[in-house]
Amino acid sequence: MAIMPEICACLWRVRKVVSLCVLIGLTAGLSGCQQLGLRSPDWDFLKLKPPGFRSQSPDDDDFSDEDFDDELQTRIEVPMVGDYTTFSGLHRVVLEGVGLVVGLNGTGGDPPPSPYREVLLDDMSRRDVKDAKKILRSPSTALVVVRAYLPPLIRKGDRFDVEVRIPGESGATSLAGGRLYETILTETAIIPGRGQMRGHIVARAQGPVLTALADPDDEEQAGALKRGSIPGGGLSLLDRDMALYVRTDFRTYRNITRLADRIGRRFFAYDRHGIREPLAEAQTDQRILLKVHPRYLENYPRFLQVVRNIAFRESTVAQRVRMKRLEQQLLTPKTAELASLQLEAIGDPAVPILRTGLKSKDLECRFHAAMSLAYLEQPDGIDALKESAQSERAFRVFAYAALSTVEDPDAHMALRDLMDVQLDDNGKDVDSAETRYGAFRALWMLDPHDPFIAGDKLNKDFWLHVLPTKGDSMLHMTQRKRAEIVLFGEDQEFLTPIAVRAGNHILVTSKPGSNGIVVSRFSARGEDQRKTVSRRVADVIRAAAELGATYPDIALLLVQADQQGNMEGRFEIDALPRAGRYFDRAGRRARIGRAAQTPNIFDRVDDDGSADDSDSPEEEEVADKEPGIATLVDARSSSRDVDKDVGKSKESRDPPWWNPMGWLN
Repeated sequence: MAIMPEICACLWRVRKVVSLCVLIGLTAGLSGCQQLGLRSPDWDFLKLKPPGFRSQSPDDDDFSDEDFDDELQTRIEVPMVGDYTTFSGLHRVVLEGVGLVVGLNGTGGDPPPSPYREVLLDDMSRRDVKDAKKILRSPSTALVVVRAYLPPLIRKGDRFDVEVRIPGESGATSLAGGRLYETILTETAIIPGRGQMRGHIVARAQGPVLTALADPDDEEQAGALKRGSIPGGGLSLLDRDMALYVRTDFRTYRNITRLADRIGRRFFAYDRHGIREPLAEAQTDQRILLKVHPRYLENYPRFLQVVRNIAFRESTVAQRVRMKRLEQQLLTPKTAELASLQLEAIGDPAVPILRTGLKSKDLECRFHAAMSLAYLEQPDGIDALKESAQSERAFRVFAYAALSTVEDPDAHMALRDLMDVQLDDNGKDVDSAETRYGAFRALWMLDPHDPFIAGDKLNKDFWLHVLPTKGDSMLHMTQRKRAEIVLFGEDQEFLTPIAVRAGNHILVTSKPGSNGIVVSRFSARGEDQRKTVSRRVADVIRAAAELGATYPDIALLLVQADQQGNMEGRFEIDALPRAGRYFDRAGRRARIGRAAQTPNIFDRVDDDGSADDSDSPEEEEVADKEPGIATLVDARSSSRDVDKDVGKSKESRDPPWWNPMGWLN
């Protein structure tokens, strides 16, 4: 019995120690809650993790490793949608077909026996074409292989570029002056043991063929005349959608639904009945169908990057803490791009912070803030975007893409001003060709009916725009995306004497000192036609079109006139701004985006279907080694990249790589 008091005293001391430890733990937790601004005790402090700690379960992740608040000295993990997903459906689908080019001036020929010939004869038979073999033997026709790269996210009825070429050792020597008959385009592939397989009809192609503008007698250029392109000659017969796939360890119906709901709350649209529809829809426990928001239709790479930066499961308090940190990063050039994307992903609550970025002394910070404001339907950053397009060529392509979405009168006026000649402090031209035409393309996307740029469609074939701009004259024509000619300066005239051809049958001539130009069309089967017009370039182009000149014919006319010195102003072809350029950041080279992230309003594609990158391999290596934030999402990533993240064989989910659209039998 004498031992009992000692045992009770010992137990009392242990109880005091345990109580003290619990009190210390609760005090530390409540102190953390008070620093976060909580008005009452909350158990959320249990979610705060020490630096370097990351939960192994996706369901436990409420914050991001990158979120670090210097005042709290606490790492707050905010998982982003991009942490658990990857995109699919962003590759270009190769389409092929066999077609017939007609209207050649004796440069066609009878194609030798081949699978191409059999395909064309079968197609002509289905169309009930009489004397098909006789037509193929004609010197005014040529069998051609038609190829196109169906762009990502294209919609039914949209147009895209088409390439044509004379295959093998054919009797045809040139496609100049020819027109492609309607040709069906399908997805094709060579299957081992089964030969060439064709899928469903995906698109149709037709139109006048734009060849290399070379002399037919030049042996070095002879091969170039056997291939050509048709700007906007393809017509899509289907919609291409995009999808998000989640990684395997996050794959549950609960998680996929929560992800789709989070994206749908940030991006949504309204149907014709005014009912709100989210743009993300969970289809399986691993796949989310994602539609592009209308504001990003001409710059879907940015839409993808914004989606990746949407916070997944973030409380209101944590969002306020993160926005405070993002405000500081927005004012730092090195981190401004990522900060602006994350603020844009937050949406309207971030607008006041983005407006503070416009007050920065650094153009890079103002540019990124203005970009995000534009896509949030705020016109505050118009001046900053105009300044960026005018003074920094690396920012220009993105600035124009953003301005093309701002439905505000100031945006119209800014783009109009950028079409005038821009001079530097020394009075020299500041890259005006790219600046001026880029502004035109952006304004055309913003409002094609703007009176300043309104044009005429000639021959139902190409567009002619005559702009009352200030400064030196310039004429611009395109070889991709859209057949158009833009005259910067409405009073441009040809210099005489002049003698140039517009195709195989139209001649444009004028004597020295003459105030008029004669446009003549010669025909072997009918009467010759002749028109006399003024020396104005626009009048000559219209007269030639009235006599049947196609876009390739007008292109030949302009190139010859420029080579002979008959052009009064500057002549440019495809002077488009590009992504992936370098700029100076505090004495160091920095880069924004890559060629593959070029907004599709200015998309350029090489013959192999890849984005046209103007940088050398050495510049690529420098960019990869250069520290900094992540650039925009690579629009060329294919659905094959999904497999590395989701851990599921592609054959069990999608068709194999050689049949990306799943239509080959």
